Amino acid sequence: MTSTTGSTRGTGTLGTTCPFCGWPDGAEPFRVVSRHLTGAGSTLWTRCGCGSLQVRVTDDRGTRIVSRSRPADAGTGRAGH
Repeated sequence: MTSTTGSTRGTGTLGTTCPFCGWPDGAEPFRVVSRHLTGAGSTLWTRCGCGSLQVRVTDDRGTRIVSRSRPADAGTGRAGH
């Protein structure tokens, strides 16, 4: 996926990096979890290489990350605290 955005810890536009691992938000690889069309564009749920789940919204303003979780704990598969 090609993107024009980046993010801060909570919300933002692509062009920055993941606050947990430092990987650029617009770079590959990231795994697409699900994709949904909306009346204004689309919502894409992705998982960063570090395990952080991200919600990316694409509309007439471009693509931006509107939410992101902490990385999943490698030992339990549960989100870290």
